[in-house]
Amino acid sequence: MLVAMAGLPGTGKSTIAEVLSARMGAGIVSVDPIESAILSAGIDADQPTGLAAYLVAEAMAEQTLASGRSVIVDAVNAVEPARMQWRELAERAGVQLRVVEVVCSDAELHRQRLAKRVRNLPHLHEASWRAVEQSVEGYEEWRGPSGTLPRVTVDSALPLGENVEIALTFLTS
Repeated sequence: MLVAMAGLPGTGKSTIAEVLSARMGAGIVSVDPIESAILSAGIDADQPTGLAAYLVAEAMAEQTLASGRSVIVDAVNAVEPARMQWRELAERAGVQLRVVEVVCSDAELHRQRLAKRVRNLPHLHEASWRAVEQSVEGYEEWRGPSGTLPRVTVDSALPLGENVEIALTFLTS
């Protein structure tokens, strides 16, 4: 199975993805550390490092799927080209694509999480609250070629354990 995490920065995608990965025995590929490594290699920030990170994540996810393991891709996945690459990968690999979308219904909590977030990713700046607010407009609903893809939305204002159980139930059904 290919699990694509989705949601705005600071909603809790990575935390949920890490717990799901451990509980499912699935591999995990996270786009942000890949982009940080690309920038650390001296590639200029004015280059399409975000796109490069998504392509590297795709190659890593494909290799994990080829080994017979499920994989979770931890990324914002806000735009259609990023989402299309996961649909195409799932089709090539002959696996199901499931989407776990993470939202935070409590704007103040979301803002606090962003303000406190320290991920130790050299050269990759943390998203500001203003950047997140601006991202909301460009964030589209996930759709597949024949309608909506199998997706569950969890609210990170709720306890982590509850969200993990909701996601696991969805992924194993």
